[in-house]
Amino acid sequence: MRNFVLLLGVTAIALSPAALSAQSPVRFLDQREVAEAQRQHAEVIAEFGGAETGPRGAYVESVGRRVAAYSGVANSAAAFHFTTLNSAVENAFAVPGGYVYITRQLMTLMDDESQLAFALAHETGHIAANHAQARKTVASRNTILGVLGAVLGGVLGNSVFGDLISRGAQQAAQMRTLSFSRDQEYQADSLGTRYITLAGYDPAGGPGILAALTRASALQGRVQGRTNRQTPEWASTHPLSENRLQRALAEAQRTGRLGTGLRNRDQFLAQLQGITVDDDPAQGIIEGRSFTHPDLRIQFAVPPGYLMQNSTHAVTIQGSAGQAQFSGGRYGGSIENYIYQVFQQLTGGRQQLNIPPPQRTTINGFPAAFTTARANTSSGVVDVSVVAYQWDPNTVYHFIMLTRGGAGISPFVPMVDSLRRISPAEAAAIRPRVIDVVTVRPGDTAQSLASRMAYRDFQLDRFLTINGLAAGGRLAPGQKVKLIVYGARRS
Repeated sequence: MRNFVLLLGVTAIALSPAALSAQSPVRFLDQREVAEAQRQHAEVIAEFGGAETGPRGAYVESVGRRVAAYSGVANSAAAFHFTTLNSAVENAFAVPGGYVYITRQLMTLMDDESQLAFALAHETGHIAANHAQARKTVASRNTILGVLGAVLGGVLGNSVFGDLISRGAQQAAQMRTLSFSRDQEYQADSLGTRYITLAGYDPAGGPGILAALTRASALQGRVQGRTNRQTPEWASTHPLSENRLQRALAEAQRTGRLGTGLRNRDQFLAQLQGITVDDDPAQGIIEGRSFTHPDLRIQFAVPPGYLMQNSTHAVTIQGSAGQAQFSGGRYGGSIENYIYQVFQQLTGGRQQLNIPPPQRTTINGFPAAFTTARANTSSGVVDVSVVAYQWDPNTVYHFIMLTRGGAGISPFVPMVDSLRRISPAEAAAIRPRVIDVVTVRPGDTAQSLASRMAYRDFQLDRFLTINGLAAGGRLAPGQKVKLIVYGARRS
């Protein structure tokens, strides 16, 4: 499950109407954690594509502050910070020290402000309950070393080579998200229900966003192979359980206020108008088997059956015959030295590999070089290959590929040969997908509205999913629904 975590465990905090009026004991945030969160904040924003700084960001901040006021944390208005990230992954997470992050993609699944309030309140609950002190695991960000370290560690198993790479990856990862136990997730969910109810919201926001995530997960399972998109590991820091929705609903019912309180649907939908869905072209887009970056004017295609994952700094590729990563940027030395530096980064400079001298070639008009190093591991021989392209005098891009010993680059030859520079016209034709909130008119049907969705497949399924509608249901004139259409590039 790739989405935002709202796991419900077995140690419930029952929320009776009487309990809602009780005050939480006041606690203060650990100032060391506050300082660390402040230092990491800019890195988190950069890693996840930037932050909303306009009216939408201010709106999320205001909702977050409203629910955090009931967290029991001293001076909550100054202690908590809520940031909307420009990420195409459906997730929200909290960093100890009072920083809460939510992605724009998760917001697109929501139907009203009470669901947004619950998502923010759940993460606030993790901080208020000091769950970081008992965290189970730490997930590193998608840095070059972080992703490839995980890839190599998984392929190479417990070998010395694999251990060194994984250790280097963990040390290099500066941003960390938390994975909590089932009981902690349930407690944060209970606290979230409490906070939003005390803040005047309909407690239906909790089961509402959980239902939306369930629908989105089911749809993702059906379309993943078609879109060739893989969900990053950090999005699964909060796994969902089968009974979470029923428990969340039961807890909302115990408040005695289900169906009452604020939902602010029109205000929320107004904030969603024009929000980017899926990839931001400024970070490159995955479309079928192709990755295209219109600003860099780069395009390549992965082999059939392979999945891609796009992050701020790299694209990772995974399939049955191997795994790879695409990255690069400014470089002023020789292409051969660049390849040696990639290997050094990959091993953290601690693992001695026999790296054959790179061979020169030309690919689609670009000077290129490649080589393959072989590693003997406890699970067998693994080939680690690097292909680098001299894009211009000051820019080099590269693929790192991991395959079974003896395979070398062969499983990825079509991908390696596909890298090309797209034309200005091709770059200009790439537009973002955005939310368009429309009012149902007489004669409109789910099918007719879905035909306007900016996708080649699963148009009706996508329309029903983002609007929480049942197949075969009727739409009422005057009803507001979300469409995903093509928008204009931001300057």
